[in-house]
Amino acid sequence: MIAALFSGGKDSTLAIHMASESGLKPSLLITMKSFNPDSYMFHKPNIRYTSLQAKAMGIKHVIWDTEGEKELELEDLRNALKSNNVTKLITGAIASEYQKKRIDSICKELGIEPIAPLWGMDQEKELRLVSEKFDALITKIAAYGLDESFIGSHINNETVERLLSLKKKYKINVAFEGGEAESFVLDAPMFKKRVNITSYHITWDGTVGEFVIDSAELAKK
Repeated sequence: MIAALFSGGKDSTLAIHMASESGLKPSLLITMKSFNPDSYMFHKPNIRYTSLQAKAMGIKHVIWDTEGEKELELEDLRNALKSNNVTKLITGAIASEYQKKRIDSICKELGIEPIAPLWGMDQEKELRLVSEKFDALITKIAAYGLDESFIGSHINNETVERLLSLKKKYKINVAFEGGEAESFVLDAPMFKKRVNITSYHITWDGTVGEFVIDSAELAKK
């Protein structure tokens, strides 16, 4: 079975899009739901709404709980892959050696072929692809230089230019591989419907901010 690790963010969605275009469309999306907000491996903001995104794509979806403890969370991932008979695994890794090495190791152990369509992609190129093909929001920020105005902003040309400007000044990773920010995809070419956010709230402590989806539904495109 071809599966994809799916967080609902721009990277995993773009990886699914690119793999599907090359003939490797996943028949299963696996979302690791971490109870640790500082998980080393897994995205956390708005994770429960991945079920809506999966419905929009028409792909079977499972949510697998993990306590998110460093290294132990890998055992949870291993169990999720084994339990779902995964033979090929699509991931959205771009530059994180920490994540890729651990996923590749588990895949090798289980005889799974790892597929990372974004690996080594230029950060600016990836961001521009997202802005062109998707409607995606920045849902969390946690880096010097990113202020409250970025919370809940759409990743469009204006946002890309602002991020590139901050990269020059503060050396941030504009693909957010250093944990600078998180994202959530509302619409993409593979979506038969779009995700419509019906209520939300924003938190901001001066350093870390989050766009929290309180309710959402699928709507016609």
